[in-house]
Amino acid sequence: MLLILLTGCTATDKDAKMERYIDNLISRMTLREKIGQMTLPTGGDLVSGSVKNSELSESIRKGEVGGILNVKGVEKISELQRIAVEESRLGIPLIVGADVVHGYETIFPIPLAMSCSWDTTLIERAARISAIEASADGVSWTYSPMVDICRDARWGRTAEGAGEDPYLGSLIASAYVRGYQGDNMKGDDEIMSCVKHFALYGASESGRDYNVVDMSRNRMYNGYFAPYKAAVDAGAGSVMSSFNTVDGIPATANKWLLTDVLRNEWGFDGFVVTDYNSIDEMRMHGYAGLKEASARALIAGTDMDMVSYGYMKTLEESVKDGRISESLIDKACRRILEAKYRLGLFDNPYKYCDVLRAKTELFTPEHRQVAREIAAKTFVLMKNKDNILPLKGNERIALVGPLADARNNMCGTWSMGCETDEHISVYDGLKRAVGADVSIRYAKGSNIYYDADTEKGAVGIRPLERGDDAKMLKEALDAASSSDIIIAAVGECSEMSGESASRSDIRIPDAQRSLLKALFGTGKPVIILLFTGRPLDLSLESEHAAAILNVWFGGSEAGDAIANVLYGKVNPSGRLTTSFPRSIGQVPIYYNHMNTGRPDSDDTKFNRYGSNYIDESNTPLYPFGYGLSYTEFKYGDVCMSRDTISFNEKLEVTVPVTNNGNYDGIETVQLYIRDLYADVCRPVKELRSFKQVFIPRGKTENVSFILSVEDLKYYDSTGNFTVESGDFDLMVGPNSSNVQCKHFYLSK
Repeated sequence: MLLILLTGCTATDKDAKMERYIDNLISRMTLREKIGQMTLPTGGDLVSGSVKNSELSESIRKGEVGGILNVKGVEKISELQRIAVEESRLGIPLIVGADVVHGYETIFPIPLAMSCSWDTTLIERAARISAIEASADGVSWTYSPMVDICRDARWGRTAEGAGEDPYLGSLIASAYVRGYQGDNMKGDDEIMSCVKHFALYGASESGRDYNVVDMSRNRMYNGYFAPYKAAVDAGAGSVMSSFNTVDGIPATANKWLLTDVLRNEWGFDGFVVTDYNSIDEMRMHGYAGLKEASARALIAGTDMDMVSYGYMKTLEESVKDGRISESLIDKACRRILEAKYRLGLFDNPYKYCDVLRAKTELFTPEHRQVAREIAAKTFVLMKNKDNILPLKGNERIALVGPLADARNNMCGTWSMGCETDEHISVYDGLKRAVGADVSIRYAKGSNIYYDADTEKGAVGIRPLERGDDAKMLKEALDAASSSDIIIAAVGECSEMSGESASRSDIRIPDAQRSLLKALFGTGKPVIILLFTGRPLDLSLESEHAAAILNVWFGGSEAGDAIANVLYGKVNPSGRLTTSFPRSIGQVPIYYNHMNTGRPDSDDTKFNRYGSNYIDESNTPLYPFGYGLSYTEFKYGDVCMSRDTISFNEKLEVTVPVTNNGNYDGIETVQLYIRDLYADVCRPVKELRSFKQVFIPRGKTENVSFILSVEDLKYYDSTGNFTVESGDFDLMVGPNSSNVQCKHFYLSK
């Protein structure tokens, strides 16, 4: 047990000591105990009653459990760990997992919102706090980050990722891993990350969750794999396989994916865990029954079985049958034991079971303040006609909408561990910001949907009280009649995005659209506070609203953060990481698409035999990288240090950016490239760098980028990561649609 505490050891020395320790342990294990380490049940039923006498506890005593998930509370976890360490034959500690996706009890904005900060330091800080809180309550392993690229807004789990771009997604994936794991998980407030979902889950057909994924390997490497690899390169301790098929084979049993790519190409040395019950679900794919699916999953490189009990029920028999060798089980078991060793659990099994920490480190004032600051930086100002925002503080406000006074819906998906009674609503936040002297009249205005059954299916665990549609609309219009400005808090409720929350109609739901139309009809300016976990079709709202502030789901401190931005205490700086369509018919829509042989030459009208629609343009309503500020930034001319570079030279790009407005602000300057002719067709543009700069009003900043040949590389038709000499376009601007273009040549 002293092995991991010795100082002065090289990494090789420590690895050798870990190997000897685990060699010795495995040599004393029975086959069933090895399979037990590969078994991950849920403890979600341990809500009441005795942990000590539960069915799960008995399995732990027998050495048939390697870890648990969905148990909340350090006292319960400590007791389960005690049973594992003190009452099982070999005393192997448990690893304890949880979906700490965007906070534990202090909830940060949903990951899609976090990505819109474009601030990896901020994201790492949020992950660090999440790890501190989760570890204080007994959790040692988080099923995060989710790094799936998503380009189809119908898919609800776009809320859990970083949007549509692999470059930005890679930087964000690395930041999460660093934040969770800290200094190689040495501290008692550092936990293991689990990168999910490997792989391609965000490209499910028709945006339907759990659905088929089918794409070329070239597209996998160039458009989807990068964030997974970045997380692996950052040292992620575990990877979760995805529900979907890849090349017609379920990812959990896909040897090319889990062994050839993940381990052999990328050098991943952690362990692979399935998603919830995915081994058993292979029979529904038409791939294999439980016994054969378990064998195929193990052979492919899946080490731990979440919930299905396929390994526990069948692997012993498969060894006897000769279908698999015990050496494969030894290999999988070893990887899980190594993870526990690296977490320090063999040295101190109760590392994450300090009850005093749980009393002092959860939902602290310090953590809440950070959450409030972060939330404000994720909001995206999408429209601001005549600079109606920020508010002056003396306007009479009509605050309407079903999400205006809904504190239990501020956090969004994957926030089950928080106590929403401790949060405040938009209504609370505005009242706190302006005090009693300013008139704020509240009216709910509408239900989420007109149809009660549709709303019931949408709201999940956090329902909103329903009211009479006609009565609520009248109350909203009455409030509007005595106001100067209407603020409408509308959009999705918290469980309308996330897992199993696909939508075929991505407009604001019907009852709320009717409310908005009535409010627009008053002639009063309407400011929309948009709650959403995905891009929406905002064509109606964009045409008629005076302002749209996308607040996503901002977490525990959203109420105060929203008020801070509305009243100008914080200048919004969020930028979109996913394109907003003009209509559902454009989906999937994303900025870094390939060109066609007949590209559309004019987005204002239909062009016969061009790649366009009869009834809609090709451009998004709001493009990737877009976001407004309370101030105005003006870009000067882009300058390049040269127009030809060789493979060993660098290109310096500079652009002056001036703050011409009345507020200090942060601008995100974005640099894109296009490889004009290559071994395989390349996208019309690809993000390759960006810089966030704070510019005081009236000042100019010269923003510089350095590009090398590494920034120009891609995966060619043979799978090599390379680049050829040739012509490139370089584009700089405030978003993917508004750029200045320069040209350079890469020579041998």
